[in-house]
Amino acid sequence: MTLIDSIRTTLHKRAVYYKTRKEIESMPLDVALDLDIDRQDADRIARHAVYG
Repeated sequence: MTLIDSIRTTLHKRAVYYKTRKEIESMPLDVALDLDIDRQDADRIARHAVYG
């Protein structure tokens, strides 16, 4: 993997992380409760979803 590919991958993962976190934080309460998700844990959930 070249340096450019590594940077591109890192930037893509970061963008997906931010989008995922924002989606979880803005999720309606009834949907979050149905999915058993605490919106306060959006950071942890998004980090685990994107970075493993």
